[in-house]
Amino acid sequence: MGDKKIIILGGDGYSTKVFYNYLKNDFNIDLVVIEGREDSKKFIKRRIQRLGFFTVFGQLLFSLLISLPLGISSKKRIEEILRNNNLSLDPIPENKIKRVSSVNAKSCIHILKEREPDLILLSGTRIVSKKVLESVDCGFINVHAGITPKYRGVHGSYWAKVNKDEENNGVTIHFVDKGIDTGGIIKQSKINPGSKDNFQTYPYLQLAEGMKGLKNEVINDYFTGNAIVKTNNLESKLWYHPTIWKYLYHRIVNGVK
Repeated sequence: MGDKKIIILGGDGYSTKVFYNYLKNDFNIDLVVIEGREDSKKFIKRRIQRLGFFTVFGQLLFSLLISLPLGISSKKRIEEILRNNNLSLDPIPENKIKRVSSVNAKSCIHILKEREPDLILLSGTRIVSKKVLESVDCGFINVHAGITPKYRGVHGSYWAKVNKDEENNGVTIHFVDKGIDTGGIIKQSKINPGSKDNFQTYPYLQLAEGMKGLKNEVINDYFTGNAIVKTNNLESKLWYHPTIWKYLYHRIVNGVK
């Protein structure tokens, strides 16, 4: 598969580094296109229009007062997960990086058309527009932190634990379409968080599981024409960040960290 060109479309975060470092020795990672962070004011304004001020205010309080401190206190556990799964946060070489304002920008489409990849992998980007999806003649594959379609959106493992739904606590590798985590399912795997895990470590467990599936099965199946779309009978629901009051309730009542 060394002659097949792969482009990673990623956000400027840890998962993009993990993608590149985990796959670089086995596949031809031609380029990593990294999109800039969205303006926070625009993001919050759009979120308020969708969810309402009260909910978004609660989400912001959660991020500042719970999520951020939890991330700091979970540093050793995160390092343990990375080490045990051979995941690396080493910097991506600059000669492998192209930076764009957004995956949906004209500059990104120009890069994709110019490089003509055989496969595009997504890592923590915004929703990819139909125009981008149709700009090149290859598949787009995403590793989603949740079992779809039941846990679309964000924090699929956390919400599965809140719902006492360990059977659907895991990760989905799927083709990308114009919806939000609605593309054809290629592979789904469960994770089993332990007592040391919490809201901040669940995504690392999901990423580790997703990387194994991507490297050991999905990419090769895609290039050999064996990536079969699977279906399940799960309900479809879109999940968002928890508010501080919902998090505290489930932490106290249900013990979900």
